[in-house]
Amino acid sequence: MNAFLFWLILMLVFIVVYGLVARRTAVKLRAERDQIGNAPPAIAPERLAALVARVAPMLAVTGHKLIGSIVQLSGHLRGAPDEMFRQIREAFASDPLTPMLLEGDHGDVNLVLLPVEKAEPKPWRVNWSLHWLLFFATIATTTWAGALDVGVNLLQQPERFAVGLPYSLALLLILGSHELGHYFAARAHGIRVTPPYFIPVPFALGTFGAFIQIKSVTPDRRALFDVAVAGPLTGLVFAIPALLMGLKFSEVIPASAVAGVDQFGPSVGSSLLFAWLATISLGPSVLAGYHLVLHPLAFAGWLGLIVTALNLLPIGQLDGGHISHALFGSRKARGISLVAMVSLFLLALFIWPGLMFWAFIVFFIAGMRDAPTANDLSSVGFPRQVLGYFTFFLLLLIIVPVPHSLYEAISAHSVYL
Repeated sequence: MNAFLFWLILMLVFIVVYGLVARRTAVKLRAERDQIGNAPPAIAPERLAALVARVAPMLAVTGHKLIGSIVQLSGHLRGAPDEMFRQIREAFASDPLTPMLLEGDHGDVNLVLLPVEKAEPKPWRVNWSLHWLLFFATIATTTWAGALDVGVNLLQQPERFAVGLPYSLALLLILGSHELGHYFAARAHGIRVTPPYFIPVPFALGTFGAFIQIKSVTPDRRALFDVAVAGPLTGLVFAIPALLMGLKFSEVIPASAVAGVDQFGPSVGSSLLFAWLATISLGPSVLAGYHLVLHPLAFAGWLGLIVTALNLLPIGQLDGGHISHALFGSRKARGISLVAMVSLFLLALFIWPGLMFWAFIVFFIAGMRDAPTANDLSSVGFPRQVLGYFTFFLLLLIIVPVPHSLYEAISAHSVYL
């Protein structure tokens, strides 16, 4: 109960602080809009009329807004979104304007005409020295963490660094493949993107993961989906084999012996996917009520599953939030994001307190919405829909514990029952 009250109070404090920051930002934005509204129009009336006439064959314009040099035309499309957007782009191909087709607030659509300098990235060069420095620093910190996990302090025994490599190399391979999946999918769609940035930390797991930065507007929801889904699925390609191989070297111990073990892994039944993989790797040695002392390689694979699950949550700028946006559109995705965020905090409060830290990280970093695509009305198509639903099914397999009725079927123990 004390832990529950602590996290509840901390959550309320963070929400209040977040609300104050959001209110201050909203006030600032309103002031800027008022200032823009009182300024002379950034576009002449005859220029606006010419823009409306140019898009008239594709969009029946019912209203417009001017925000500085940005023009927003509202109305209804005269055809399929993909074809209409293609024609709109052709109509503005020779202009220094970048069109974006977005969902409207009243069942209509918004055509936003951005000056090229606001939509296109400024010239930049990849700082390969920084990327490689962070990568090798993360190898060092994760090797330190992996060695420490098996009781070796590399400050005292640096010659034994090899004991930390199974954890370090496996985890870096999983995280790196995840980000490279995003990277190559983005490049395939012509999106400008940075190589992965690894985040080394000299404690705990040895890293806070890795990330890439997208430097240009995503073309459409199909591209958004492909970039989002490529990371988790590529990471799992390496996480699952690492877990299966590592489980072969892991120790199975009775629940009664857990109290005498300094470091032990999750219960075999702590998730459906983990239980299934443990049964494949260890077979009949996985009995009800038993726990695992994970080998460092298996621990890296298990962390890969956890990282995948966190990324697949349909929240804001997480991969799952992008997938949700691509499948359902930005407005529905925001509602799904809100429900998922509340559910995450409720799970942390009532089921697994250790999840609270990650809930706060998701709340403040991922936010509740992501950036729109250039054609945000495009449909992803049936094959991508099936793959999208499959990724959310994978999320459930990773986070849902084994039901009591399946104990005998998979010979696994659920820590929650």
